[in-house]
Amino acid sequence: MSDGGAGPASGTGASSGPTSVRLDVWLWSARLMPTRSAATAACRGGHVRHNGEPVKAAQRISVGDELRVRSPGREKIVVVTRILTKRVGAPIAREAYEDHSPEPVPQLAAAPPRRERGTGRPTKRERRQFERLRGRDQHPWSEDER
Repeated sequence: MSDGGAGPASGTGASSGPTSVRLDVWLWSARLMPTRSAATAACRGGHVRHNGEPVKAAQRISVGDELRVRSPGREKIVVVTRILTKRVGAPIAREAYEDHSPEPVPQLAAAPPRRERGTGRPTKRERRQFERLRGRDQHPWSEDER
């Protein structure tokens, strides 16, 4: 019965805890994702990698595993140091992993440009300028003179 990894029965051995847990549960418990369904969707979309490989939400993770979680604008690289099965407070959640993420690019950390209120929708030219500022001009035709 213990090979399921769901955790020990209450009483004996409660300090050891489970040895593995579902990936989506751990991402939610460690507060890397706001909801468990968001963690599942991120796994399904290929935004989460387990030891460098794309992973499904139901895959089991254990202490020492490396996770790469992509979110808009940056990638978070964490190494699991503690197994969590329930959502915990932020200070305890930070102790459940070691963060090895690179510093965010200063350009992406800057506030996005704002338009004056009441000026309407941006023109095509203004939209392209905003995209260049945000670093989203990766299309081959965006290098053309506009």
